[in-house]
Amino acid sequence: MGGQGGDKTEKATPKKRRDAKRKGQVRRSQEVNTAFCAIVMFGLLFAIWPEFVNQMTGVFTLHLGHSSIIQASGGMSYNEVMNLLIRVLLGMGGILLPVLATSLVAGVAANVIQIGFMFTTETMKVKLSKINPINGFKQMFAPRKLVDLAKNLLKIFLVGYVAYTDYITLLDKFAMYVGQNVYISFIDIMRTAFLMALKMCIVMVFIAVADFLFQWWKYEKDLRMSKQEVKDEYKMMEGDPKIKGKIRQKQMQMSAMRMMSAVPEADVVITNPTHYAVALQYDEKVNSAPAVVAKGQDYIARKIREVATEHNVEIVENPPLAQSLFAMCEVGDEIPDDLYQAVADILVFVYRQKGKIK
Repeated sequence: MGGQGGDKTEKATPKKRRDAKRKGQVRRSQEVNTAFCAIVMFGLLFAIWPEFVNQMTGVFTLHLGHSSIIQASGGMSYNEVMNLLIRVLLGMGGILLPVLATSLVAGVAANVIQIGFMFTTETMKVKLSKINPINGFKQMFAPRKLVDLAKNLLKIFLVGYVAYTDYITLLDKFAMYVGQNVYISFIDIMRTAFLMALKMCIVMVFIAVADFLFQWWKYEKDLRMSKQEVKDEYKMMEGDPKIKGKIRQKQMQMSAMRMMSAVPEADVVITNPTHYAVALQYDEKVNSAPAVVAKGQDYIARKIREVATEHNVEIVENPPLAQSLFAMCEVGDEIPDDLYQAVADILVFVYRQKGKIK
């Protein structure tokens, strides 16, 4: 009984998925974006590594080289130190800007890869429930928030552990850089930093894969529907079967009424004699062959015969021909060539009875 009520055991329908996407509910992992951006950024650094090192070394040599040491030995004011720092940061920023821009583009591309092109304003709508402190407090301890917290703590621990182990190794080398050539020292520091970043990227890829699978499972679970919801959606989209049945019945009644109104104009009604009735009319100005203006079975057949009798339309019993016409023709169709001779003989007979031909 529960499966037919509130238990969400059914997969989401296409309409449910479309509605969810329209509301901004999509299957997306933020960890995939982070890992993809990191890989693209460090991949670009690896590709432009020689030029990048030369430019960064140039910045440090220009602003922190021999001339700066001589200036600093004579004493520097606070403003001079800040100006020097700003020049160094601006120089580094100009070099890092293409890398950061590429990372931004990679973030957009990762979203497009995961969910495609999508724009919705649903998530930007103001909802009073979002600013309700009680609801906010409840959400802080919601299962989903706790899972996200555990996931973030695990990510920080793994990435932090990799960074810390390489940092300790680099820290032991710092004393060796004092008095050495700036270029050689910078190359060694950047090589260690790059290897550390590469290890962190590998860890982030594993985290991203695990999180993507989890988000996929969670998305499908959240979209599941109960059997009653599926039925209600079907009724909403296709219409209530009871209402559709009534509409169909009404349409059949209207169609039958239109047929009955055409029977008085028919030339002949061919019957089974009781189970089938087919009314034919031949108007050489309209059709090239006799056409079916009404047909019916059982009750409808009886009504056709009654209307034909009432309006003095000739009724001819011919069971094989009546069955063939009923099976092969719809209302408005001309008779098929195979039955033309049989129908022509009957029409000739009827016309002679009415004195239309001799």
